[in-house]
Amino acid sequence: MLNGKNGSNHSQTLIAEGTRIEGKLYFPGSAKIEGEVTGDINSDNTLTIGKSGKVQSIIKTKSAIISGHFNGDMYAAESVDITSTGRFTGNLTQDNAQLAIEKGGMFKGKSTVNGKS
Repeated sequence: MLNGKNGSNHSQTLIAEGTRIEGKLYFPGSAKIEGEVTGDINSDNTLTIGKSGKVQSIIKTKSAIISGHFNGDMYAAESVDITSTGRFTGNLTQDNAQLAIEKGGMFKGKSTVNGKS
């Protein structure tokens, strides 16, 4: 658990390379996945799939950064960034249109914006 400047607690979770997890996961803060995860993921903050990360899941998160491999369905309340090494295969639903794909990054699937103002 890391403390913010204003004294509030912000948790940050790391799933290391070489780790494999199956099941339902909930992260109250930010999380970074460098290992392999299969199952449902809920994150209240930013979920990062690192370069070595492989995730097959249904994800609900505030925002996401994809630098590894993601396959499944994702709901993001805010932004989704696919880096040059990121591979996104599946369906993306967002409350806004903040999807960014760097040169070399891949998005294969369907993107839907709910149109909330």
